[in-house]
Amino acid sequence: MAKINFGGTVEEVVTREEFGLDKARDVLKNEVVAVLGYGVQGPAQAMNMRDNGINVIVGQRQGTSNWNRAIADGWIPGVTLFTVEEAAERGTVIQYLLSDAGQRSQWPKIVECLNEGDMLYFSHGFSVTFKDDTGVIPPPHVDVALVAPKGSGTSVRRNFLAGSGINASFAVHQDFTGHATERTIALGIAIGAGYLFPTTFKNEVYSDLTGERGVLIGALSGVMEAQYNVLRKNGHSPSEAFNETVEELTQSLIRLVAENGMDFMYANCSTTAQRGALDWHPRFRDAVAPVFDDLYASVLSGNEARITLEANGRPDYREKLEVELKAIRESEMWQAGAAVRSLRPENWQKGE
Repeated sequence: MAKINFGGTVEEVVTREEFGLDKARDVLKNEVVAVLGYGVQGPAQAMNMRDNGINVIVGQRQGTSNWNRAIADGWIPGVTLFTVEEAAERGTVIQYLLSDAGQRSQWPKIVECLNEGDMLYFSHGFSVTFKDDTGVIPPPHVDVALVAPKGSGTSVRRNFLAGSGINASFAVHQDFTGHATERTIALGIAIGAGYLFPTTFKNEVYSDLTGERGVLIGALSGVMEAQYNVLRKNGHSPSEAFNETVEELTQSLIRLVAENGMDFMYANCSTTAQRGALDWHPRFRDAVAPVFDDLYASVLSGNEARITLEANGRPDYREKLEVELKAIRESEMWQAGAAVRSLRPENWQKGE
């Protein structure tokens, strides 16, 4: 592993330069990688591995929209596309990429498909960490590991097609064969990870649940909504409020942060923006710090996991989810967003 200095702390990471695709192919040459679940992470990881020359099959429930999506993506029923159980029986690496609630409900069937020396692979530490709630307790005769891309499946696929990649964490929870680490890193390279950094199942799920509920989605959308509402309340138009809240962030400033860091973004703003941001930054940080403390405590206690499993395990989950998403989609803020996006120059050429 390469030693990298992260803000004064030296960590070991795995790069594609030291563990290349040819090596990954060699490690996985005798494996049949069964990707169970074709929802969020499944399509990207499966297609990336297929494009990289790995022997991949997909397991998905027949008659679902995701089954049809898999066929549209080139997976062939009875050849590379099977039911979840049949794919698990055929695979030597079982990538368990069903939803967390789905992993709990299907586990009694899947565990019976695991043969000695197989690898049980996750992209989230949820089911194993919260085993008292999920019942997912891997048998002792298999390797158990995770590779967790730090982004959505859509980003995993887009970055792969763009020739870059997306960073991922990896962990080995159980090494039955003595080769679990090598197999795990090879899988991470095969799915197109930019670089891989070590973690544990617990650390992955604690950081992931905090991040999703916090900065990555929950806090971001909440802060956006608060600012938009303040601007609208004070007489600013929807276009102005949305552009100052979302469009400038996503189309300009966050790209500068991604390119070369937060200080680079500050340096490329006006002196007025710099001064105001530097003055207000600590006030926002201190205001939300107690919320993040509460959030992490809720994650650590397992409360967030229980809420997730209860909600996602209900038979009417998808119907209720659509109602919640519709409320966001049809709010003035995101209706304004749809109008603003349609006016982006790249859409002029599409006639949108």
